[in-house]
Amino acid sequence: MRHDSFDNRHTWFGSLPVLLIGAFLLLSGCVDQETVFPPPDPPTSSEGFLGYVNSQIDASQTICGQCHASKQAAWSTTIHADAWEGLQSSGGAQEFCEGCHTVNQLGNTTTEDGGWLTTGDPRYQDVQCESCHGPGETHVNNPQRSNVPLAPLSVGVDLELGCGECHQGTHHPFVEQWAESPHSHVVGFAAANEECVACHRGQGTLIAWGENANYIEKFDEEPLPVVCGVCHDPHGETAFEGQLRFPVNTTSSELHLCSRCHDRRPIPIGETARGPHAPETALLQGEAGWFPPGLELEPGEIQATHGSASNDRWCATCHVVFYEIDDEATGDFVFNSVGHDFNPVPCVNEEGIPLPFPNECDLSAEARSYVGCVDSGCHQTEEAAASALTRKSASIQRLVDELQALLDELPEGEVSRDPPFTVADGADFNIQLALHGNDEFGTDTVLGSTTHNPFLMEALLIASLEAVEEEYADVLPRVSGRDWEAELERVLAGAAGR
Repeated sequence: MRHDSFDNRHTWFGSLPVLLIGAFLLLSGCVDQETVFPPPDPPTSSEGFLGYVNSQIDASQTICGQCHASKQAAWSTTIHADAWEGLQSSGGAQEFCEGCHTVNQLGNTTTEDGGWLTTGDPRYQDVQCESCHGPGETHVNNPQRSNVPLAPLSVGVDLELGCGECHQGTHHPFVEQWAESPHSHVVGFAAANEECVACHRGQGTLIAWGENANYIEKFDEEPLPVVCGVCHDPHGETAFEGQLRFPVNTTSSELHLCSRCHDRRPIPIGETARGPHAPETALLQGEAGWFPPGLELEPGEIQATHGSASNDRWCATCHVVFYEIDDEATGDFVFNSVGHDFNPVPCVNEEGIPLPFPNECDLSAEARSYVGCVDSGCHQTEEAAASALTRKSASIQRLVDELQALLDELPEGEVSRDPPFTVADGADFNIQLALHGNDEFGTDTVLGSTTHNPFLMEALLIASLEAVEEEYADVLPRVSGRDWEAELERVLAGAAGR
C-alpha cells in the first residue's frame, strides 16, 4: 500500500523495526514503503531551488511532489502547472515575462536570483511548489518540520514576496485593484473582536473555513486582511473555478463564497435596533430588514432579480467584472480591469479606467462603468442599466428622506437603538439598510439597497412610513394622509411583474 504524504508517514509503520528502517532510509532521501527518493542534485547557482525531477519535465513531477503527492496532484490541475506553455502559446512571450512563469525568487521570501533566472534549466519551468514556498533543498536533504519552507500570504503592490510579485501590472493588475478595494482594509478594530475575526482577520477566516495549513503569518499578531489566499486555495484543492475555496456560480447562500461573510446582521437583533452589517445576501433573498406589524409580506417573498436563478454567478456577476479598455481613436490597449476592486459600477476617469474607493460621481453611463450589467446579459446597454439604477435609487432615496423627516418629528429618545425596541427603531433600521454601504462607495445615493433588492426596500420603507404614522399619530404635529396601502400594492405589483 502506497501513501502520499510525508507528514503522515508515522502512521505507516506498524512496528518499531520498520520505524528504524524508515529512519535509516530517510538519511538518503524521501521514502515511502515502495520507493526511496535520493537527494536531488540541483544545478550550481540555483540557490537551492529543485524544480522538476529532471530537465525533461517527465509528467511534470516536482521534487516536492515525490513525497507530497496529494499536493502535487492538486497543483497539477491548476493553471500554475501549465504556466510556461501558457506563456509560449500566448503569442506575446518575451524574456522579461519568464520570471513569473518559472521557479525563482519571485513569490517567496528569497531575495537572491535563483532557479530559472540563474540556470535557464527547463526543470524550473512553470510555477511550482517552490515558487511560493521557496527553495526546498535544505528540507529535502533533512526532512524535518523545523526547516519546512513556508509560503507567505501577505499581499501588497510593494511587497517583494507573495502573490503580488507576479499578479500585478498593466495587463493583470490583481493586486493593484485589490489594494484599492475594501477587502484590503477590513481589519481595523474588528480584527481584535472575537465575534468579528472570522471575516475581519484573514487568519481567522481561514480557520473558520477549515483551513489549517501553515503559512508564515499564521500566528502573527498583525492581522491579514482578505488577501488572495483567503478566497483562493493556492494548492488548487477545490472543484471550483479560479481555485476558489467555495463556489461563486451558485445562488445558494450556504454555499456561495461571498455569502460566508456578507450575510451577517440583516435584521434587528433581539430587543435592540443595532444597525445592519453585511446584509447583502439576505437582501438578495428578500429576508433583510424590519417587517412592520401588519405588513402582509413574508420574508423571502420578494427575491431580487439579481439574486435569482437567472443570475447564476450572483455577487460575482456585478462585483468581479473583467474587461479590457482600448483607445477609441487608435485601438491601442489602455487598461485591463480584472474586477478585483470589487466595485460593481465604479466611477471612471476620462479613459474609462475605474477610480479607487471611495469615489464620487453621478449615476450616468458616462461617469460610471456598467460593463458588468451588459456582459452578464441582464441589460442590453450601459445606458439602460444606468437608467434603471437612477430611477429606482431616486424612488428609494425619496422614501428614505420622507421617513427620516417623520422620525425627526418624534420626541427625543424615541429612536434610541437600545431596549425596548420601538416602531421608530424598526423604521430607523430600514433607513440604515437602505443607506448601507454608502461610505464605501463614496456616495450619498442608495446604490447598495437599489441593486440588491429595490422592490423589497421600497416595500419596507412604505410600510415603515405607515407604521410610524399610525403608532405616533398622537405626538406627530401632522400626518401625510397618504394611502400607503395603495403605494405598497403598486410596488408589489411591480415586483410580481418583473
